[in-house]
Amino acid sequence: MSLYYRWKNFEEDEDRPEKPRLFGVTEMRGPNHTLLTQNVLQDIFESMGQFVDGLKFSGGSHSLMPKSFLKQVIDMAHQHNVYVSTGDWAEHLIRKGPSAFKDYVEECKQMGFDTIELNVTSLEVPEDTLLRYVRLIKSGGLKAKPQFAVKFNNSDIPIGGDRAFGAYVPPPPRSTELVEDVDLLIRRAERCLEAGADMIMIDADDLCKHADSVRADVIAKVIGRLGLEKTMFDASNARASEWFVKQYGPKVNLFVDHSQVMDLECLRGCNLGKNHNSVLGSSYFLF
Repeated sequence: MSLYYRWKNFEEDEDRPEKPRLFGVTEMRGPNHTLLTQNVLQDIFESMGQFVDGLKFSGGSHSLMPKSFLKQVIDMAHQHNVYVSTGDWAEHLIRKGPSAFKDYVEECKQMGFDTIELNVTSLEVPEDTLLRYVRLIKSGGLKAKPQFAVKFNNSDIPIGGDRAFGAYVPPPPRSTELVEDVDLLIRRAERCLEAGADMIMIDADDLCKHADSVRADVIAKVIGRLGLEKTMFDASNARASEWFVKQYGPKVNLFVDHSQVMDLECLRGCNLGKNHNSVLGSSYFLF
């Protein structure tokens, strides 16, 4: 363990396991909307590597990088026991035919990727085809992570701006169409797990943007059917991360921006928020 920080144990019933972790996984967004140089990533891994389980190249960003640079970043992540995942890119290659996807899986393996993510919404393929892609990834020696999107109608998200502070807001009627969509999502995700998928990513962007009006019933249904260990949620902002940890404890798996890693780890530590000193020994801080 590094001399620059000292990890304090959580409460006995919420002990933080060492990597590789099966639950309480923190996957970090890699280069996408912002440019993260190799030096920046190295600083993150050296200072917070113990808290980062995975690195994902979102939006197909890895396809724009020189292979030599990409290989260096992947090797650096592996040195810190961090797995590396592709982002939304496989669906673009699938349009070129099954052979292109098979070549893509082989190239990812040669580059050192550990996981291939499949955006089910963008794929727009029959379920049998989706399951075949999952098995193809697994047969190639990589982990498969299908990504599903929870759809929300605007009427399902209360608007809090046009009301007096503390005023009662009547709950909107539940949408039958929404419930059916979630049930279908869960059934397809279950079949993906049966086909060998290692994790299910849930993209509930509308939900995360309105963390104060989270559809807790939908999230509870997804976790209840798929299991906490096999589900990862895209927490697009700090409030969403806080909501998930408070509702489901430190064992919930979350995908966050690199700027949220430290705060998320402190939230996992008995919901201590941004009180970093309460989770990290004072020797962590060099100033």
